[in-house]
Amino acid sequence: MKISIETYFDGQHPETLAEYMAGVAQILEERGFAGIWVAEHLVSFPHYDPAFPYPYTDDGVPPELNSHIGMIEPLTALTFLAGYSKTLRLGTGIAILPQRNPVYFAKVGTAIDLLSNGRFIAGVGLGWSGQEYVAAGTPFEHRGSRMRDYVQVVRSLWADELSKFEGKFYTLPECRQLPRPVQRPHPPFFFGGESKPAMRRVAEFGQGWFGLKLTPDALAPKLNELSEIMAEYGRSLSDIEIVTSPYDVLCDEAMLEAYAKLGVDDVAIMCFGESLDDFRRQADKIARDVVEPAKRL
Repeated sequence: MKISIETYFDGQHPETLAEYMAGVAQILEERGFAGIWVAEHLVSFPHYDPAFPYPYTDDGVPPELNSHIGMIEPLTALTFLAGYSKTLRLGTGIAILPQRNPVYFAKVGTAIDLLSNGRFIAGVGLGWSGQEYVAAGTPFEHRGSRMRDYVQVVRSLWADELSKFEGKFYTLPECRQLPRPVQRPHPPFFFGGESKPAMRRVAEFGQGWFGLKLTPDALAPKLNELSEIMAEYGRSLSDIEIVTSPYDVLCDEAMLEAYAKLGVDDVAIMCFGESLDDFRRQADKIARDVVEPAKRL
């Protein structure tokens, strides 16, 4: 079982951002972490509209911290990390693809894959904040259908000799995107989200699924549901990689064993540091409590 880190970078450290991020890459590789998943939010809001409930609290209200979070754009962060790492898998966890231009996403994703010699993972999802869509100048409505078009555009640009796409939400004229990514036929798509439509995107297009804030007890019925949906597309869970994060729940060896029995391939543990030394202390603890036990599974 692989153990990765789920994080974001905000530049609020005593070190320069470049020093901090380069140090994080070194720390993670030295301790045997498999990868890093970098989150995305374009902007934050002093007041969140209750019409767009936050999916990870019972009352739908985001934590107060959300109003003050600032994240370095994840593809930029992964581009930097590609040059300061040799083994880490580099995943967006997740990028909100319907808010983006798919051609630019494909272009930057290609650069990351080339710079890392094939370590980029396109973790994509819909997000939840309609306000953020407004800030990005993108309609919140039909975001799932828009995602479906955008994934096909990106996939074609990565995989096809000549790319062309005609959809309701995007038209791509016949063109080539060169150079090509290292990974063939294309870097893997990992879809975030626990809803049935999200799972259908995994079944139709995905090489992986990223489930957030799921302990083993909560994960088991989701995997059963995903397995049934995969079967409708002639696929099974063995065709994809399962990544999950317990989020703010402490992960111990017993939880790892339960994840392993469910077929989880990668557990993403949240890790942040107020300084590089603080991040190192956090990573040391996770390495001792999670990475080392995972090697025995």
